[in-house]
Amino acid sequence: MTVSDCVFCKIISGQIPSLKLYEDQNVLVFLDIGPISDGHTLVVPKQHFTRLDECPAEMLGSIGACLGKISKAVAEAMNADGYNVLCNNGRAAGQLVEHLHFHIIPRKNGDGVFNRWPAYNYEKGKAEELAKKIKGKLSV
Repeated sequence: MTVSDCVFCKIISGQIPSLKLYEDQNVLVFLDIGPISDGHTLVVPKQHFTRLDECPAEMLGSIGACLGKISKAVAEAMNADGYNVLCNNGRAAGQLVEHLHFHIIPRKNGDGVFNRWPAYNYEKGKAEELAKKIKGKLSV
């Protein structure tokens, strides 16, 4: 996907209308047009990055600086009992728009959204093996 094809880049540039909730020099926040709960909100960097790991730390700091206050405002406005903040990275993780974005999803007790978390237990020794593999990929 190129920036010229990106729906979020078009929203940021004003080519596609949106219901903007917040904007600063680095971040745009607007209501999702395909919500899974009332008030489902998207937080996007104004620069195009496809995935979280491609986004510079300074930009992630700008996003993080507004996530808390936006989440609180959305939750309070929706009278939510809680909320999820999600960031899907890659198609396998459910990312449909290839522009980094965070979902703020207001939740009510018993709403049935994400009602199944497919957790499991590692086989003996596997967690340690995976931790070693991940640590080997970290560069400081």
